[in-house]
Amino acid sequence: MPKTAKFDLIVYGATSFVGQLLAHYLWQRFGASAELRWALAGRSKTKLETLRTELGDGAQALAIVIADAQDATALSKLCRRTRAVVSTVGPYALYGEPLVEACARNGTDYCDLTGEPQWIRQMIQRHEATAQRSGARLVHSCGFDSIPSDLGVDFLQFHAQLKFGEPLEEIKMRVKSMRGGLSGGTAGSMLNAVKEAAANPAMRRELANPYSLCGSGPTPKTRQPSLRGAQFDPDSNAWVAPFVMAPINTRIVQRSHALKGRPWGDSFRYDEAMIVGAGLLGRVGANLTAAGIGAFMAASALPPTRWLLQKFILPAAGEGPSPKAQASGYFDLRFFGRTHSGQALNARVSADRDPGYGATAKMLGEAAAMLALETPRSRLKGGFWTPATTFGQPLVKRLIEHAGMEFELL
Repeated sequence: MPKTAKFDLIVYGATSFVGQLLAHYLWQRFGASAELRWALAGRSKTKLETLRTELGDGAQALAIVIADAQDATALSKLCRRTRAVVSTVGPYALYGEPLVEACARNGTDYCDLTGEPQWIRQMIQRHEATAQRSGARLVHSCGFDSIPSDLGVDFLQFHAQLKFGEPLEEIKMRVKSMRGGLSGGTAGSMLNAVKEAAANPAMRRELANPYSLCGSGPTPKTRQPSLRGAQFDPDSNAWVAPFVMAPINTRIVQRSHALKGRPWGDSFRYDEAMIVGAGLLGRVGANLTAAGIGAFMAASALPPTRWLLQKFILPAAGEGPSPKAQASGYFDLRFFGRTHSGQALNARVSADRDPGYGATAKMLGEAAAMLALETPRSRLKGGFWTPATTFGQPLVKRLIEHAGMEFELL
């Protein structure tokens, strides 16, 4: 932590679509009180001042910090002024590394909401040694990717130990229901990841490896489930289809397990899917869903069709769901766990807002505040961590109390 830090937290990319939602949430949650000393940051002073005005009475007390995402000197100065930075500048593979590097060098804690596993792996490879020396704690994927999955697994394993005295050897996450929209930033991240993978065979192999984020230690030999088409799932008694967020969520969960020292055993298995429905209609719907996801990925990989998607179908940068759509959104995730001895334990994780934006702003805000205020360096050393290994059940408590989320055993 910088010794001369003026702020507890700086919101970088505050005028992006998610950044504005995050700023509004932090303002409603903390205001300009001494509980959390926070500031707005980005490259446009005019846009930051407009956002500050939109926050309402008293928000002029919030400081503004100007720094371009590619200006290493300005980013280092920003990092030296704060205990922690939360970044909403995506696609992170295009714009995120200079800030990660600056935080790692200056001992400044960092979190974001990236869902780009190939970029996370690059950041760990390039900057973890620096972060370990400086003491900076860096936590990726603190939004819908991957807090519900990572903390949902952690929650279920915690209660399995209490109830059974043994861990769950297998956990399945199933999306029971979900309503939400897509922003230009998320769309850009998805298209860029597919574009990179299409041009790089090594990256395609890496993205196919469920343990790609687990570090340099021995890799478990357990084959992880990987749903590629429609399938009947006996635990949910329904037909399921691939879940588009599974590639990042499953890898974050496996990294958490590795960072904890594999307490759930080398045979631990985790996968994710979407519940579509029962009977013939469910089977048809699951097949159509799987085919649609496959068609989207194929179109994203080819330059002509990728251009058509960007031009006519996907939202542009800075666009996203309306406030009404965010308020009417929700998600309901079910976790099905089983121990090696065959004992079962299930849980539900849900939220009362659009998963990618309304709920994500709350999750990211609570994680960022907790990183800045309640994560002592005596407990967590410098390096790259995950939501579960950084925050664990205390963040579950904060999300239940402040963010409209529920974690409950079934």
